[in-house]
Amino acid sequence: MRFWPVDDLPALDPDPLLDELLREEPVTRIRLPYGEGCAWLVTRYEDVRFVTSDPRFSREQVVGRDVTSMRPVPVASQTAGLQYIDPPRHTRLRRVVARAFTGASMRRLRPLAERRAAELLDGMERAGAPADLMEHLHGPFPIALIRDFLGVPERDWHRWSATGEALLAAGAGAGSAERARQAAITRARITELLRRRRTEPREDLAGVLARAAAAGEITDDEALSLAIAVQVSGGHAVRNNSGSMMYALLTHPEQLARLRREPELLPRAVEELFRYVPHRNGVGIPRIATEDVEVGGRLIRAGEAVYNAYLAANRDPEVFPDPDALDFDRRGAAHVAFGYGPHHCLAAVMARMEAEVMIGSVLARFPGLRLAVPPEEVEFQRQGLIRGPRTLPVTW
Repeated sequence: MRFWPVDDLPALDPDPLLDELLREEPVTRIRLPYGEGCAWLVTRYEDVRFVTSDPRFSREQVVGRDVTSMRPVPVASQTAGLQYIDPPRHTRLRRVVARAFTGASMRRLRPLAERRAAELLDGMERAGAPADLMEHLHGPFPIALIRDFLGVPERDWHRWSATGEALLAAGAGAGSAERARQAAITRARITELLRRRRTEPREDLAGVLARAAAAGEITDDEALSLAIAVQVSGGHAVRNNSGSMMYALLTHPEQLARLRREPELLPRAVEELFRYVPHRNGVGIPRIATEDVEVGGRLIRAGEAVYNAYLAANRDPEVFPDPDALDFDRRGAAHVAFGYGPHHCLAAVMARMEAEVMIGSVLARFPGLRLAVPPEEVEFQRQGLIRGPRTLPVTW
């Protein structure tokens, strides 16, 4: 059994423990800083895909259990959300939310995303160099777009300012009073929006959820929980992931120069960046084995908790040759940055579009963009669940 403190790491450095376990002990017992007992950690690509797609591993059974964890607050308190339920209920809810995350809806949203990015970069250009790319683009852009996607009218934006960021930060370590306050604010605002969509139907996420609730496909509480999950993850995760992608490009000058010469490479480059960037600290949501299952030659007993290390799987040399290289010509297996199986991230299509828009807009607007400080002086988030730059000083 290994104790894993999940320390903050410099910039985009991979976790050395994950690298060691992937090579030497790909299915092992770990203990994390909080919670009770220990859990299994699975690191190999094929084993991660097996656990995430096999119905004998349940997320729903995490609810009510004090599983060893990275956070002092039990993860399984969101019992109406997609993250903590299994089929068939998960299938029913996912089918509803998927109506908002289609290729057609992203094609409709993309021109608005490009306009939002252009407006933000206008402001950065007016402010002049050097400028903080996180402040001017990567921070405000995903929050603005998730409001557009949810259907929040622009006149109400000031009331929604940074609620998702504050809620996630509170959940990561603030006191229970602050968590309760942020949760109450978020619930009240989204409840109001869903109620409005009953009388003002639109083709946004709130409209999709409100229609499904009115038709009895989902409950009002499920609609609320689903909207909250999209708001919180859609702002915070995209902010940090896209900032890390830009940092990776700015510290890989050959790849950056090639992308400027060949902008048609952007979709493929974004896929490789999703594989390459360590998007989180530690691990996410565990699963519970509902019966004895053998994984990677180890027997996991019924009732035991299992974590999947997507970060390690994305660096598995058996699947991704030279895995620590940022290679825009990489072919073959798909990465698992968005998970795998029934709980594969529904918003992946939107996250890809947002990354393409942000990176493409910046490179087109500022062909001479470069870091304004040495790479080692870029400050990254600390003690958070999602890794990413706190600031990203650039000049052009």
